[in-house]
Amino acid sequence: MISNKKRVRIIFVIFILIIFIFLIYFVSIKPDDNPKKVCFSEKCVEVEIVDTPETRMQGLMFRESLGDGEGMLFIFEEENIYPFWMKNTLIPLDMIWISQDTKIIDIKTAVPCEIDPCPNYSPSGKALYVLEVNAGFTDENEIEIGDTVRFD
Repeated sequence: MISNKKRVRIIFVIFILIIFIFLIYFVSIKPDDNPKKVCFSEKCVEVEIVDTPETRMQGLMFRESLGDGEGMLFIFEEENIYPFWMKNTLIPLDMIWISQDTKIIDIKTAVPCEIDPCPNYSPSGKALYVLEVNAGFTDENEIEIGDTVRFD
């Protein structure tokens, strides 16, 4: 027969193991790092994520259109100044630079490049994300520098 002292030790060890298993489980659960939508106060945009050097370099080059309510979200490893250009980009775009704390730090409207070298569009501050949407989107939806975005 097991003594009360041994029974308490066994229960204690089982309890510690259960807590340890739950901690491992909850630490391993991470929210989706790649949002499917970028939302402004009243408007959301379905986004295609570009988060590797290869996909960021390709961007929207050679695409003939971008649907209404669609965009491309560039995600970088660290906040920095990320200039963009429109080489081989066929559609005019609004570029929205977003900081790590989800504030819009700059907005530029860019047109397809017709000269070589293409001009750069540089933000006024550091960003972690850049959202490209059809030109005119920010004006139509009254999106301004300083606004906050939400990733869904």
